[in-house]
Amino acid sequence: MEDLQTENTREVSIRDMILQYTRYWYLFVLGAMLAGGIAYTYLRYTTYLYRTQASIIIKEEKSVQGGGAIDLQSLGGLGGLLSKFKNNKILNEIAVFTSKRIIRKTVEELDLHIVYNMVGTLKSPELYEYKPFQVQYLGINDSVNLSKKRVPTLFFQIINDTQFKVHNANQSISGTYFFGKKIDLPFGSITVLPNMDTPSKFKNFFNKEVSVTYMDINRVVSQYQARFIVEHEETTSDLVSLSFQGPTPAKSEDFINEMVIQFNKDAIEDSGEVSKKTSEFIDSRLEIITRELDSVETGKAGFKTANRLVDIETQAQITLANADEFQKRQFGVNTQIELANSVIDFMENSSSNDLLPNNLGIEGENVSSAIENYNELVLQRNKLLLSSTSKNPVVVNITDQINEIRQNILSSLKNSTASLKMSLRDLKDQGSIVNSQLSKVPSNEKVYRSIERQQVIKEQLYLFLLQQREQASISLAVTSPKAKVVDPAYSSGGPIYPQNMVIYSGAIFAGLLIPFVLLYTKQLLNNKILNRSDVESLLPNINLIGEVPKLKRGEEDIIKLNDRSVLAESFRILRTNLQYLFVNKTSDSEGKAKRVFITSTIKGEGKTMIAFNLALSLSSMNKKVVLIGADIRNPQLQRYLPKESKSLQGLTEFIVYDTLKAKDLVLKSDYLGLDILLSGAIPPNPAELLIQDRTGEVFEQLEEEYDYIIVDTAPSMLVTDTILINKYADVMLYVTRAGYTDKRLLEFTQDVVSSKRLTNVNMVLNNVSMNNFGYGNKYGYAYSEDKPSLWKRMFQK
Repeated sequence: MEDLQTENTREVSIRDMILQYTRYWYLFVLGAMLAGGIAYTYLRYTTYLYRTQASIIIKEEKSVQGGGAIDLQSLGGLGGLLSKFKNNKILNEIAVFTSKRIIRKTVEELDLHIVYNMVGTLKSPELYEYKPFQVQYLGINDSVNLSKKRVPTLFFQIINDTQFKVHNANQSISGTYFFGKKIDLPFGSITVLPNMDTPSKFKNFFNKEVSVTYMDINRVVSQYQARFIVEHEETTSDLVSLSFQGPTPAKSEDFINEMVIQFNKDAIEDSGEVSKKTSEFIDSRLEIITRELDSVETGKAGFKTANRLVDIETQAQITLANADEFQKRQFGVNTQIELANSVIDFMENSSSNDLLPNNLGIEGENVSSAIENYNELVLQRNKLLLSSTSKNPVVVNITDQINEIRQNILSSLKNSTASLKMSLRDLKDQGSIVNSQLSKVPSNEKVYRSIERQQVIKEQLYLFLLQQREQASISLAVTSPKAKVVDPAYSSGGPIYPQNMVIYSGAIFAGLLIPFVLLYTKQLLNNKILNRSDVESLLPNINLIGEVPKLKRGEEDIIKLNDRSVLAESFRILRTNLQYLFVNKTSDSEGKAKRVFITSTIKGEGKTMIAFNLALSLSSMNKKVVLIGADIRNPQLQRYLPKESKSLQGLTEFIVYDTLKAKDLVLKSDYLGLDILLSGAIPPNPAELLIQDRTGEVFEQLEEEYDYIIVDTAPSMLVTDTILINKYADVMLYVTRAGYTDKRLLEFTQDVVSSKRLTNVNMVLNNVSMNNFGYGNKYGYAYSEDKPSLWKRMFQK
């Protein structure tokens, strides 16, 4: 049973807690509507941001001869270093892609530092896809500091097809000019060109104001760099995603597409530097070989002329047949030695910043691949040095790789040269055996063969270099873009910020939360009694037998005959409950007046109003009722009576003068036959006066004449008067006032009841708001009064 009561109490508490907020439903509705309006205004005038994205593949560079990817295993000790380089290659390309240098080229190409806006009252949208005119800034004075926005925003207004007006914010610049003419302004010169591609669109801008802002390009580059995101999504793939957030989707798409174009241009320029350097090296070698070949051919012609030689080959054909193989092998070895020495000589006379000639025909895949990767590292370092310093960890790392590969290349070439020289010696030794067989051949033939052999070597080397130069020229002409576009730039269908649903949801939530917080704070800080639940929870052992509603401004606080107001009904309920308190009284009181004392804790809680209206309610039942003003310190009953009543005798005079009788002092009022015994003059010693026996006699004299004696007493906490005359009361009505009485004051009420200084106490709650009235605000007292709803009153004819 106790568990059931606890559960019911919990349900009631939860219901009451919810009711504390739902009764103020209009505040929540108003808050939600107001927040929704603010959200609508914010969304109406805020700038939306759209997400634009694209995807590209960064292709691997291949050698000029089309050798394909590098075989890392074939490089021996260089393999691990080059593998690490390949893993960081995409990150290096991303660093180049997001560099200020590339972004600056894009900004300059698209004129993104010049912004056009349609001037509006609260919002000025940007014009991008169609601009009615183009402003060309021909020059900015050196005295203008762009970083401090010294170039003013210009406002243009098109008058007709040939003229326009222009001014700045403070009107220091103002005038009418012709399209296409140079205009000299304080900050520099401009030319305005009309966009007549679509005449109908152009005419729509007549007499409308367009603002043009020239921004510092460095600031614009930084802004775009902050919003431009390049991500390598998968480490096993060369796929790179590009994204950008901006208010104008078309502008963002153009920016990303142009970024890809500028990146490819930069990569093509880098690749061209390698081919150009190779061509320069080949040209220098060709000059030397040409001179040497010319010298050999001149010597050959002179030898044949001096010795009158015609056809030596036929004479030495048989003898030299066995030496041909050795000659070919010696030629190949000499060629390799010549090429290796040329590269070694070039490396020893150049710095680590220079590119090495590649694809010269040196045998050995290790050396060619190492030279190719050495050139790639030099280009990467030079790119990074454009936007960073030599102390950058990435630059330092690449420099170390360059030095290591350079030393490995030089070492490999020297080792290869030594090995070739050893092979050449072996070939010469074997050739000497063959030459010994030529001892019978005329010396002229031997000299001629030597000259011819030198000629062939020089000719083949010359042809080889010509072929390599042609390949380098072809490579320079057909270099492919490094970034292949997978998906060109495209924008999201809707804005990513602000999102309408999120803003509206958040605004409505805030609109509901703010009233809740205010109400919760109000309740948290509230220390006043508000409803009967507060009284019953603080005074669980004292009955609350009546509630008196809060009166509206200008509403009568006195009930009348046949009154159907909520105030009258509340006193009828109080009257009925009061009568039930007398049911269990002893028969000794039968035939005598029932004495009802009314008090409160402090002044201002409405005990006098309660006493007066309770007396009127009892009198309306054709009961004989007398109302006694026992608050002789601060009498308040006079406010319901004519002014002259203040001078009439009352309770004070009755106690002081033994010759006076109570019935002679009773005043006949005009209120429903109610009799009133006023408090009389204010005595200097109220407590001593009330403690006299004459106080009891007034009740004895009146109880035979009346059915009810209602006594308006003094506040119990402020003075002791009520406690002194409590013994004469059959029922003590203790009045508290909602929204006025502090909850802590009920501790005094509990104390005087527990100590029995006041007996037969029952509580009456005054000034209760209709929201807190009774056990809820759903039902009122005026049940028989059918009032039309607000909707019907407004719209019913």
